[in-house]
Amino acid sequence: MHPMLNTAVKAARKAGAIITRASYDLEKLTVRSKQENDFVSEVDHAAEEAIISVLRETYPKHAFLAEESGASVADPANAEYLWVIDPLDGTTNFLHGFPQYCVSIALLHKGVLSQGVVLDPNRDELFTAGKGAGAYLNDRRIRVSKTVSIKESLIGTGFPFREMSNYGDYSRMLTNVMKNTAGVRRPGAAALDLAYVAAGRYDGFFEMGLSKWDMAAGALMIREAGGLVGDFDGEESYMESGRIVATNAKLFTPLLQLLKAR
Repeated sequence: MHPMLNTAVKAARKAGAIITRASYDLEKLTVRSKQENDFVSEVDHAAEEAIISVLRETYPKHAFLAEESGASVADPANAEYLWVIDPLDGTTNFLHGFPQYCVSIALLHKGVLSQGVVLDPNRDELFTAGKGAGAYLNDRRIRVSKTVSIKESLIGTGFPFREMSNYGDYSRMLTNVMKNTAGVRRPGAAALDLAYVAAGRYDGFFEMGLSKWDMAAGALMIREAGGLVGDFDGEESYMESGRIVATNAKLFTPLLQLLKAR
């Protein structure tokens, strides 16, 4: 395992331990709303601080872009090394005791995704990927699914809960996908959903209104597992637009067509 990936795993494990301890007594947590339908607790902050502490101890000159604390430098896009961190993806699930949430950490080197970790502390599932080195689940190599028919595919998604203005477009897309696939699932943790595409548990995934920390690690995993990732036009701007489509190679165009269909 690459040394930087190994350090990221160590950081994710430390955050996962904090999250798991807190999950035993959710009623004691202090929760506030960042915006409508978007919550944060002291667990999010504690997990993020733990991650940054581990990474900074080994790589003190690296930059950070984290969900709760923001960017550590004025221009993160131009940082040579940038860690993109979601300390607890699926906070609403976590706060309700719904066991679908994760820690997500990715490293960009000169703007290119280089390393990625997604940890599911409930199932003790560790998804990892390194550029050019493949994607793994608990040290076992994973690949995207082999499904070739969109009609037989299982697709993951997420509701645009932050941007209510997108509901019209999203409803159209969801209807098209529901009518033309074997099923749709919405567990509520995008980083983990993307890891599931890499592992072949989903045949594809789409969502809008995401942030970089929701997508970075999972996107690298999917590509290293043989899949394709793009925006709703099939282009590379998903990290900027927050609109992502991810599938195996056979289903990328068919899913894009469903999302565009009127």
